[in-house]
Amino acid sequence: MKYNFKEFSTNAIFNIGNESDLKSFSKAKQTELYTFIWTNSEAIEIIIDSIPFTIQPHSILALTPIQYLQYLGGGDAIVYQFNREFYCIKDHDQEVSCVGILFFGNTNIPVIHLDKKEQQKFKTLHEVIIDELETEDNIQAEMLRMLMARFIIKSTRLLKAKEGIVETPKSSKVDLLREFNFLVEQHFKKEHSVSFYADKLFRSPKTLSNNFAKLNRSPLQIIHERVVLEAQRLLIYTDKTAKEIAYEVGFDDASHLSRLFKKYTSQSPSDYKKGLKSSY
Repeated sequence: MKYNFKEFSTNAIFNIGNESDLKSFSKAKQTELYTFIWTNSEAIEIIIDSIPFTIQPHSILALTPIQYLQYLGGGDAIVYQFNREFYCIKDHDQEVSCVGILFFGNTNIPVIHLDKKEQQKFKTLHEVIIDELETEDNIQAEMLRMLMARFIIKSTRLLKAKEGIVETPKSSKVDLLREFNFLVEQHFKKEHSVSFYADKLFRSPKTLSNNFAKLNRSPLQIIHERVVLEAQRLLIYTDKTAKEIAYEVGFDDASHLSRLFKKYTSQSPSDYKKGLKSSY
């Protein structure tokens, strides 16, 4: 059964569906909503930002509104979707601590596998959400937001454990990582230097590098990878030229993007685009 909640006073949208809702993504397009795809007994085959991906059974995958999704096949899934007006990830981050990890993190495709114990916990939470969707009163919207926050918190905790992100009350390293990732998401089209983000975080570039040492990826690498990912998306899903794309991601000279792009993909943007056309 499908459920659609809308709060007209705020334009908040919260939908729960199944694998049939994914069929609208038979051709690649942006999700436009925060999306969780939760597989049960079957795997689901998808393409995310041109990368083929299999969501294994009993797993949860999180997508942001800007990511491109294409559904290839598979079934027995639950799909949650909501917009910023329903639950603003940034505004509620103190509650759920997911920015920079579950959403807008340095993992392009965050996926969480549920063991039998967690499967039961999420199933119970899902049943409570459904019950609330069927209970229409003046506090329904807040109840749904509270339950969605619980879902996000649980997912984030599991992803942190999977990624080996250890968080302690006295440690600020995880918060620093999250804040950096989200700042990059906000500013990468204009700001490519580590010093810009270090200033925003009231840290030195060296301090940032030391905090990122365990990730085997430097702050500069994360910035560059986000720029290249955006360039790839635009090359794949738009008709913009390499020069237009270079300008969009903050380069006045297209040759600067070309060098960076080639460093991470071993191809120039033009060659990358030609390769896409020949594969059609």
